[in-house]
Amino acid sequence: MKSLVMAAGLFMAVSSFAQWGDWGGGNNGGFGGPQNGSTVASAEKTADVNYVGDGKTYHTLDIYIPKDTEGPYPVVIHTYGSAWSMNNYKGSADLGTICSAYAKAGYAVVTPNHRSASDAKYPAQLHDIKAVVRFVRGNAAKYKFDTNFVAVSGFSSGGHLSSLTATTCGLKEGKSGSVTVDLVGDLGEYTTFSSCVDGAVLWSPPTDIYTMNPISMGGSGTMEGAFIGVEREGNKDKWMVASSPYYASDDDPPVIMFHGTSDNIVNIEQSQELYDSLKNHNVVTEFIKVSGGSHGGDKMNAKENLDKAVAFLDKAREAKAAVAVVTPPDTSAQDTAKTDTVPPGIVYDTLPDALPLLRSLGADPVTYDVFALDGTLVSRSSVLDKSSLRPGIYYVVTRTAAGRRDVSRFVKK
Repeated sequence: MKSLVMAAGLFMAVSSFAQWGDWGGGNNGGFGGPQNGSTVASAEKTADVNYVGDGKTYHTLDIYIPKDTEGPYPVVIHTYGSAWSMNNYKGSADLGTICSAYAKAGYAVVTPNHRSASDAKYPAQLHDIKAVVRFVRGNAAKYKFDTNFVAVSGFSSGGHLSSLTATTCGLKEGKSGSVTVDLVGDLGEYTTFSSCVDGAVLWSPPTDIYTMNPISMGGSGTMEGAFIGVEREGNKDKWMVASSPYYASDDDPPVIMFHGTSDNIVNIEQSQELYDSLKNHNVVTEFIKVSGGSHGGDKMNAKENLDKAVAFLDKAREAKAAVAVVTPPDTSAQDTAKTDTVPPGIVYDTLPDALPLLRSLGADPVTYDVFALDGTLVSRSSVLDKSSLRPGIYYVVTRTAAGRRDVSRFVKK
């Protein structure tokens, strides 16, 4: 009963400040406002799949498989906005707009529920979304998912959780001062699979909740404080470990952000801060400032923006495929898998992991093709000269005269 009362109170608080305008076409925004209650066009729906196995509604998801294309399907996990206050809102997760655009482009779309702030405090919600990523990888054959490309997407607070999912890949813990939080969790039966993603699309996202304009709950604190469990004053470290710019690093996946210049719910500086942090680490990123756009709504969900989002995902997927010149075995079983033996075709997390292969090549002539993360060929030479490269993340395709090809990855500091 207590959780029901708290949830009701949170929803009323959201209603009090959400931007309930722009009802035209059912596409209005609001930090927790309606996000279109229709369905995903041209897609077969599988509803209410429990991704943890605990029978809880807040741990269910819906799956939309494109009708007009053959699988396997790259995947986009799209999370609704609710100021972290709703635990059963997947049926309103921008289905007729953002999700329909993804499905039309051939992506399988997964819309999950997650625990609300009244169910559990951060990082529980991040654990939920990462469990969804692992569920997708663990059920690739059943649903014809192509786990070579799994992206996240989200509106408002859903964009916040998506931004954290993208920037915390490979990190087990988040630390700030004396505060340490678990960033991965152990939910579900697919804990041996990776919770990393290959791209992110963020719509009107809060990213650094410590610096964002506070969202009042009508005299009883803030939405952010309810989410974290404590209010901002005197608790900076607890808020920092829930902020994605804090985690930005060289090996983050490509990220695109859409934010309205007239958003009076989540200030546009939130996207700017994450964008700047990612650029400082040479991450492939774009920031689309939507002139006159509010927090959601028709301007934000205009076809031009939906097309840009799809094009960004397509480019990220093609870039990853461009360097995978051989079909690697599935190395997504662990976030930080390492090996001393080198089977052919594997994609390594760092260049040193490929050194046993390089030593084994001996006198066989070698050509090194170095690609940027966006798929651009940077250099091709018989000598791997890392000193000439700018800081960033690179793929190296090693080719021998005998026809062997292997792919490795490294970060140039």
